[in-house]
Amino acid sequence: MTAIAEPRAASLYYRNGSSDKEYHVRLEARDVGFVVNYAYGRRGSALSTGTKTNTPVDYAAASRIFDKLVNDKQAKGYTAGLDGTPYQHTNAAGQVSGLLPQLLNVADEADVARLVNDPAWCMQQKFDGRRLMLRKFGDSVEAINKLGLVVGAAEPIVAAAHSLPGDFILDSEVIGDRLFVFDLLGRDGDDLRDMAYRERYAGLVDLLAGSGPHITFVDSWAGAADKARRLAALKAGGAEGVVFKLWDAPFTPGRPNRGGPQLKFKFVATLSALVTTINTQRSVGLSLLGENGWQPVGNVTIPANHDVPSIGAVVEVRYLYAAPALVQPVYLGERSDVEPPECVTAQLKFKTA
Repeated sequence: MTAIAEPRAASLYYRNGSSDKEYHVRLEARDVGFVVNYAYGRRGSALSTGTKTNTPVDYAAASRIFDKLVNDKQAKGYTAGLDGTPYQHTNAAGQVSGLLPQLLNVADEADVARLVNDPAWCMQQKFDGRRLMLRKFGDSVEAINKLGLVVGAAEPIVAAAHSLPGDFILDSEVIGDRLFVFDLLGRDGDDLRDMAYRERYAGLVDLLAGSGPHITFVDSWAGAADKARRLAALKAGGAEGVVFKLWDAPFTPGRPNRGGPQLKFKFVATLSALVTTINTQRSVGLSLLGENGWQPVGNVTIPANHDVPSIGAVVEVRYLYAAPALVQPVYLGERSDVEPPECVTAQLKFKTA
């Protein structure tokens, strides 16, 4: 009997202790054949997306790929469930978008004290998500990651974007099915990147005023008293950190060599590192790029609910401080949106006297 060529989809979940992960896979028609796309990651975070079929294949081959993915995940303890966030897959996934984000350098304690009291700088909460730009043009909505590549997006975010008037380009952080927007780069065909940030932010508030929960603008605080009060409240509330932005600065893609008109200050120490060795007992060696090349910064244990990353993978690690190796490192997972050259020693926070 010939198989009926119908789309297939599966959503699988893994919960064990503090681990809560999800995995979505879809088999769908594309051009003259079929493709198998997937999305995965920690629940409540931005999911990484990809495809197992760079070009369409016949239905039988796609079904074999689909079944193998599902079986492999179930063998690792994933189970089917009805909850979770459906993701939109796009034919343009992995394509270069032509957009790149403005990246931030790190502020230290002295910078924070100065910027809190400087009215030329505003302050915003830094959310513990992943960078995502959203571009709407007519009936098309594209999500763009930190590398400037088109990726899948949560369907509630895509639906919310369709409900907003006109065309636009948003810069934001995504957590699950919520987009926390902090910049407006374009609107109705106008490129706003050369405008001062205060003007772009005013346009953003106007665009998103009254929008639903899936796309919201990030609050900004300008006065010294407000910034000091909010800074203390965010620290006490367990937030990841804050971002300071120069009100009069235009948008400039990329990262400055030092300083810049936007600076981030994290309350907890995290960094992206390159896996350079695979050790015994589920441990990997990490390195960061410094003036003299790649420098080892210690090892991190991979929890049983994570796959051991391969050499050359970029991973996210939380740690207490560096001395110079990482002290009490905790593995958070792989980063598909960070390139190895970004794994620099400038991320390190050392213990203060």
